[in-house]
Amino acid sequence: MSLLPNDVDATLEMLRDGDYLSNRSLATALYLSISLNKPLFLEGEAGVGKTELAKVLSNMLGRKLLRLQCYEGLDVTTAVYEWNYARQMIEIRMAEAVENTDRVSLESNIFSDAFLIKRPLLQALEKDPSGPPVLLIDELDRTDEPFEAYLLEVLSDYQITIPELGTIVASEPPLVIITSNRTREIHDALKRRCFYHWVDYPSSERELEILKVKAPNAAKDLSTEVVGFVQKLRKMDLFKVPGVAETIDWAHALTQLDCSSLDPETLNDTLGALLKYQDDIVKIQGSEAGRILEEVKAELASVSV
Repeated sequence: MSLLPNDVDATLEMLRDGDYLSNRSLATALYLSISLNKPLFLEGEAGVGKTELAKVLSNMLGRKLLRLQCYEGLDVTTAVYEWNYARQMIEIRMAEAVENTDRVSLESNIFSDAFLIKRPLLQALEKDPSGPPVLLIDELDRTDEPFEAYLLEVLSDYQITIPELGTIVASEPPLVIITSNRTREIHDALKRRCFYHWVDYPSSERELEILKVKAPNAAKDLSTEVVGFVQKLRKMDLFKVPGVAETIDWAHALTQLDCSSLDPETLNDTLGALLKYQDDIVKIQGSEAGRILEEVKAELASVSV
């Protein structure tokens, strides 16, 4: 288990060691979240590195990563706990077979820890030899509001109430990261319990640094052209502009094709690695893609002169 970072610079260095190139404002939010035991709420477009931050944090600190992937209809039995009903029924049948009529004893037995199936939120409150785990509550905006309200007790006091057992309190608070793609607004009551940070698309300079780390086999000229092309796409009216994850995927795809520099044909053939909606692909491919590529190459040529 690694020691927690003791300042913002140490947090930046830790993330960089984990191949996560953060800006100082995000590192500051993460450091404050860790040092003050408050959840970090990350909002931003898909593919900008919100989920990756939790993975890197878990890896660099040597802590267990508990991921709760949110979706519509998520409830307590999937996120927190449920009773092992099949095992409880077997226990009841066995008690009947030996004519055990002590109902109080039987009830206390079947509603004990041995019959409890623990889900990510409850697991996050348990003591772990490697230290408090990293709890990732991913894409909270996909859940329903009642579940969001349920989280208030967990995030306020790091405790969960199970009617049959009572209140379970974490001996040490987990490191909590919550992400949202902002498909709906999250209630203020939950946001107040967290440090908030908007994760934006990186500048071209930082995105090029990211490619050097995440796609090191890509040719230097190719990486520069890829970043220039993607940066221009993000200024266009598309249904879904590419995130950093798509930039990395595209660079890997082009490298696999032994491409050292972008050309119109390869660009059009590989747009599916970059854009994920057919309407966007139709809008960009062909002459529009060629025009953007010419702009990128002209700008790079003027810089190198």
